[in-house]
Amino acid sequence: MEFQLLLPIFTFLSLAFVASQAALSPDAYWKSVLPNAPMPKAVKDILHNEWIEDKSTSVGVGKGGVNVDTGKGKPGSGTNVNVGGKGVGVDTGKPGKRTNVGVGKGGVSVSTGPKGKPVYVGVTPGPFPFLYQYAATETQLHDNPNVALFFLEKDLKRGTKMTLHFTKTTNAETTFLPRPVAVKIPFSSDKMPEILDQLSVEPNSKKAEIMKKTIKECEEPGIKGEEKYCATSLESMIDFTTSKLGKSVQPISTEVDRETQLQKYRVSEVKKMGGEKSVVCHKQNYAYAVFYCHKTSTTKAYVVSLDGVDGTKAKAVAVCHTDTSAWNPKHLAFQVLKVKPGTVPICHFLPEDHVVWVQN
Repeated sequence: MEFQLLLPIFTFLSLAFVASQAALSPDAYWKSVLPNAPMPKAVKDILHNEWIEDKSTSVGVGKGGVNVDTGKGKPGSGTNVNVGGKGVGVDTGKPGKRTNVGVGKGGVSVSTGPKGKPVYVGVTPGPFPFLYQYAATETQLHDNPNVALFFLEKDLKRGTKMTLHFTKTTNAETTFLPRPVAVKIPFSSDKMPEILDQLSVEPNSKKAEIMKKTIKECEEPGIKGEEKYCATSLESMIDFTTSKLGKSVQPISTEVDRETQLQKYRVSEVKKMGGEKSVVCHKQNYAYAVFYCHKTSTTKAYVVSLDGVDGTKAKAVAVCHTDTSAWNPKHLAFQVLKVKPGTVPICHFLPEDHVVWVQN
């Protein structure tokens, strides 16, 4: 799969100090904390190819910008990310494989080589149905993929037929940043003007509106019984999850063997995963990979084998909420299923780029 990188990192010309630190790459950090937990496809798909290796990462921050080196000092073995006044350059350590990312007033452009054509990778809008304190919008009520996500737990059995459309978020190409880089980027509403300026996003643009909405949702308190956190790096997602569930965990994500449209599926197998404590992480619309993670003690997770009418095979992750009494009475699930809060368990399938963590 061809790698496309959105790395909208601001320059650090205003810094009056020089800081450097050594840290594990995201992949190596995963292996050090979770040596017995296979990395799900949803995570692998948004890691820089050169970071899916057991290498160290050195990050230098100074007036010239940021330098990230994930190599071991061997020629051609690592990735260098240089951030300065002229944008971002990512060197994969392979001849002809340099990826240049320029950050300027025109947005972010990504070129896969000297002769490659720049590709603009932006933030695009999309309804997000997994925030349970919100009422459904008219757009959501008429959006077939989102409507099809919700169902009742009693229907989660072999032979059930469902009409589904498995999708990824509308900014599927955005990738994780290493934590040493991500922590240097502001992520709060009171820093919004600075964020937009540094990422060269027009304040009144649609992209700015979407980014503001994502940060606002991250900052709002969760519903009763929910512990929430927005992870701006894979390392921070791991830390939040293990702080809630311990290190004996299993991350799972939905996998579909081909791109599909809305169609009928038949349930061929249902397998319950873990207990009633889980952490669910939903990929957000933002300029780089950000996950809205939340932990509750009234959630059950399943892996559901599905057979599509066109021959598609899917291993879909379903999450069932056994207590919905704190949800907004006008939430999408209640309007679609015609039930009231707190009466019956409500389930939903997860898109392909979301992750559920369960205890082993």
